[in-house]
Amino acid sequence: MPSESIIVGVVALLVGSGAGFFIDRMLRGAAYQRRDDILRQAEREADNLRKTQELEAKEELLKRRERLESELNETKEELREHEKRLDKRESQLDEQQDDFRKKEKMLQVTQAKLAERTKSVGLKEKELERILKEEQEQLYQISSLDKEAATEMLMTRLDRQLKNETGTLILKHEAELNEKKELLAREILGMAVQRCASNHTSEATVSTVDIPNDEMKGRIIGREGRNIRAFEKVTGVDVIVDDTPGVVVVSAFDKVRREVGRLALEKLIQDGRIHPTRIEEVVEETQKEMDDHIRRLGQEACQEAGVLGLHEKLVDLMGRLSFRTSYSQNVLKHSIEVAYLTSLIAEQFGLDTQMARRCGFMHDIGKAADHEMEGGHPAVGAELLKRYGESAEVVHAAAGHHDDIRTDYIYTVLVAAADAVSASRPGARRETLEKYVRRLEELEALACGFPGVRQTYAVQAGREVRVVVDSGEVNDREAAKLCKDIATAIEQSLTYPGEIRVTVLRETKSVEYAK
Repeated sequence: MPSESIIVGVVALLVGSGAGFFIDRMLRGAAYQRRDDILRQAEREADNLRKTQELEAKEELLKRRERLESELNETKEELREHEKRLDKRESQLDEQQDDFRKKEKMLQVTQAKLAERTKSVGLKEKELERILKEEQEQLYQISSLDKEAATEMLMTRLDRQLKNETGTLILKHEAELNEKKELLAREILGMAVQRCASNHTSEATVSTVDIPNDEMKGRIIGREGRNIRAFEKVTGVDVIVDDTPGVVVVSAFDKVRREVGRLALEKLIQDGRIHPTRIEEVVEETQKEMDDHIRRLGQEACQEAGVLGLHEKLVDLMGRLSFRTSYSQNVLKHSIEVAYLTSLIAEQFGLDTQMARRCGFMHDIGKAADHEMEGGHPAVGAELLKRYGESAEVVHAAAGHHDDIRTDYIYTVLVAAADAVSASRPGARRETLEKYVRRLEELEALACGFPGVRQTYAVQAGREVRVVVDSGEVNDREAAKLCKDIATAIEQSLTYPGEIRVTVLRETKSVEYAK
């Protein structure tokens, strides 16, 4: 039995080994089959991927080719355009060269003709000189005149002809100017004068101080004159003590000093204590009061003129103008009036009225310091205004309102016009009888110095001079030129306020008697 079990075991082992081998072969065959499937699938996918990339590469290549072809076409088009422009420019250059050659030929021809004409003109000039010389000799023989007499006669005739032509031109231009300017100028200045009215007062160069009795004169003089000398030394004025009862005279050209001296003397007389030490104290006190008074006058003037924001030094200088006169016209009142007039005229022209008012108000500020600085009051005023920060328009108005410099700003012209209106209006300025008579005599004598003038008359207080001419020597056209010449001579030779009108009268009168 044991052998049967061994056999069975061996058989079972063999069956198991065969079954295992068979199963292993089956599994290995399936694995190989799967491996082949996977490889085939991978090959297919790789083939598809390769084809896809080839298609994409071809598409990209096509796109690049299209872009390159487009760029190439654009470049070719630009080259063709550039070539066209070059061809056109070349053709234009050729045409210009042809034109230059034609002009050069024409110029050569013209030069040749000009040379021939110059030669011909030279020959004709020589021939003309010969003919003129012959005719001149014939004229001398016919007229029995020598060369000098004929030249003088010709020059006289030419001078009269030129005078006639000059007079005609003057009359023509004056008529044209009067038509355009007179109406507008009268309207503007008339409106400005009517809208501005100022009161002016004049002061003399001396001030009088009332004293209670003549005994006070001795106290003012002091022992051996020490009081009056001390007073004159401290104040800078002259004190005149004469036989006039009840008054003492304080004299000085500087009105500020004179006013300080007058007030100080009044205080000393009221106090009764008059000696050098007291005089110095009172004068110093009065000087401080005067400085405050001057500043107050300047501030009031600025308020009245409507000019604000001035430097304190300029306000003080404007206040000092209250004690300065020009042809007996108070300069501060004159400055206020010029400020009004300048503003009104600027308003008519549509300009800045505030700037015009400022320029007019300070145009004469140099008169407050012209005794302390070198130069006339326009230059001094301009220097002060520039020093204290005023604008260029204001500085130029002060420097140029008397036409001392070239006018760069319209406000300077307006200030000059307003200054002339304020100075020349009736009642603004007065002068002594001697100066008045001398000015009229100088005016008449100047006009009488011209040829053909018979009589001259200064009328309207010297504002007009009427000239009567000989109608036989001066015709109408020459009268117009004579009028202009007289006006120019007056401007250059005489000094006068405002303006002077020159009127030339020419009249032919014939008288016969019936018997």
